[in-house]
Amino acid sequence: MLDRLTSLEVFSKVAALGSLSAAARAIGMSQTMVTKHIAALEQHLGVRLFHRSTRRLSITEAGRSYLEASARILADLEAADSAIAADRFEPRGTLRVNAPVSFGARQIAPLLLEFSRRHPLVTVELGLNDRLVDLADEGWDLALRIGSLGDSSLIARRIAACRTVVCASPSYLRARGMPQKLTDLSRHNCLGYTLSHVTGADRWTFGLRGDLAVQVKGNLRSNNGDALRAAAVAGQGLVYEPTFMVADDLRAGTLVAIDLDHPAVEFGGIYAVFLPTPHPTAKVRVFVDFLLARFTPEPPWDRQRA
Repeated sequence: MLDRLTSLEVFSKVAALGSLSAAARAIGMSQTMVTKHIAALEQHLGVRLFHRSTRRLSITEAGRSYLEASARILADLEAADSAIAADRFEPRGTLRVNAPVSFGARQIAPLLLEFSRRHPLVTVELGLNDRLVDLADEGWDLALRIGSLGDSSLIARRIAACRTVVCASPSYLRARGMPQKLTDLSRHNCLGYTLSHVTGADRWTFGLRGDLAVQVKGNLRSNNGDALRAAAVAGQGLVYEPTFMVADDLRAGTLVAIDLDHPAVEFGGIYAVFLPTPHPTAKVRVFVDFLLARFTPEPPWDRQRA
């Protein structure tokens, strides 16, 4: 079966030029193939589109009606092609970005004013949740993910390091003492993050490769890092969190970093991931580049701690 869209283009060209041979030359197609396209359309529609004689070709009344409809279809298609092509080069439209709750609220949302000033034709829809979203099924253009990425067909760009730190409020440390070694953690109230296997509810991991595990316990667990941070600031216990979560508190002195006898683990990193395509849209490209410019080589929350 011949391609209907090509047949419409052939029909429109024949109608405009009034000749099968002239249309064939204009399109770069053999006259035989042009004739087959017209015949296929006529068979599909059940009407004749042209009156043919040995000397001339003229369009029928049905052909004129079909030509008007064909012109609208081809114009709409050309407009759609132009719009999609423009999206590759000019950042515009709605950019749907998904991010973990605390990271998105703390580190992404404050940057969006500057991004919008730079790219006024882009509207950002920022979705915040801590589950692993499916970009294709849920219609996200881009997701930000933290930690080591598993095997995936998604394209991933590392936009920042993700360091961690054990910390507590000055009031807690005055009351319970400063831990010096990993073994000291068993005597402290350790507030656990239930969504992490690294800084989790009953097991914290240390070492550059995360190969040292320590059993911990505490009287508060949460699936939200900001809730644990707030409890730690209030003096409830120790937290083990990414530095992007607690950098402001460390700088303000409401939390104090704790140096133990083994280094805190570093998560695999913070990544921007998006669906594989030969030509990512301009809005995705400029957003990733914008984040890279602000988060590398050293993310601002770690620069402020130095």
